[in-house]
Amino acid sequence: MSPADPRPAADPTPSAEEPATGRPRTAPVGPVDSSVVPRYAGIATFARLPRLDEVGRADVAVVGIPFDSGVSYRPGARFAPAAVREASRLLRPYHPALDVSPFAAVQVADAGDIAVNPFDIGQAVATVEQEVGELAATGASVVTVGGDHTLSLPLLRAAARLHGPVALLHFDAHLDTWDTYFGEPYTHGTPFRRAVEEGLLDTEALSHIGTRGPLYGKADLDEDQRLGFGIVTAADVMRRGVDETVAQVRERIGDRPLYVSVDIDVLDPAHAPGTGTPEAGGLTSRELLEILRGLDGTRIVGADVVEVAPAYDHADITSVAASHVAYDLVSLLALRRAAA
Repeated sequence: MSPADPRPAADPTPSAEEPATGRPRTAPVGPVDSSVVPRYAGIATFARLPRLDEVGRADVAVVGIPFDSGVSYRPGARFAPAAVREASRLLRPYHPALDVSPFAAVQVADAGDIAVNPFDIGQAVATVEQEVGELAATGASVVTVGGDHTLSLPLLRAAARLHGPVALLHFDAHLDTWDTYFGEPYTHGTPFRRAVEEGLLDTEALSHIGTRGPLYGKADLDEDQRLGFGIVTAADVMRRGVDETVAQVRERIGDRPLYVSVDIDVLDPAHAPGTGTPEAGGLTSRELLEILRGLDGTRIVGADVVEVAPAYDHADITSVAASHVAYDLVSLLALRRAAA
C-alpha cells in the first residue's frame, strides 16, 4: 500500500465464504481515506475505490466503456468514464437514503475501461458482450459507465445469458426502439428493439421513464407498444409524483430479474447539459435519484449509465449527476448482494 494512496486494509479474519469458490472471504477493501489524502489528489477511480486487480474479486464492479461511434447527433460520450470518475471523488461511503454503506457491505471495485474498436460498431458490440460476460461470470454484478446507448444491447446479452430474459427499466428522453439509422441496426437509438428481437427481455415487464419531445410520427409509439413497452413520460412523473411512479413500475416489474439503463438525457438540460441529444422538459436529478431509491428490494442484476458528453458540460453538472446515479445503482446492488 502506497503512503500516497492509503485505503482501509482488508480484515484478515474471514467474514464469510465466497459463494463461487467456497474460499474464505475477507472484509471489503474500501475507498482511499479522504482524511489522509485529499479528494482532489491521487489517481481517479470510481468513488476512489480500489481497482479490481488490487482486490482480486468484486461483488459489484464498475466498468467504463469509452465508446460513442453509435451516436446520431453530438459525439463525445467516449470521454464519459474518465469524467464520471473525476466527478465521483466527492462521493462518501454511507448512503443515508438507503441506509447502507455499500463499500463496507460488499466488495466494490473499479474494473477499469473496456477498450473497443471505434471504427467497427459490430466488433465493439461483440467485445463488450464478451468482456462484460466474463466479468459477470466471476460473480460480479456490473454497473457500466458509457459510452453511448448502443452499449445496452451487448450488456443485455450478457445479463440474459446469466439470468434469462430480464425486466427492463429504461430512463431516457427517447424510446431507443427505432429499427435502423441510415440502414445500420446497431446505434444508440436501436438497442431495445434489437434486445426484444433477440429474446433478451421479458416483454411483460418493460418500461420507459422520462420520455418526451417530438417523434418521427405516431407510428413510433405504436411500434414501441407492440414491442411490449409501457411509458411513463416526464410529464407523468411531474403530475403523479415519485411515489406513484415507483409503485407503477414496481408493479410492472414484479419479482423478475431487472436491468436498469439510465440515459443521462432523461434529465432536463438544466440538470444535464452535457449530453448528445438534449430535450427540454426532463426530470430533475432529485426525481431521478428518488425513483431509483424506490427500487430497493427489487431483483436488480445489472445497470448502465450512458450518454454523458463532457465537452458540452458546464461546471461538471452532468458528470456529477451521473456519478450520483451510478452510486445509487451500486448501493442498490450492494443491498441486494449483502442480503443474499
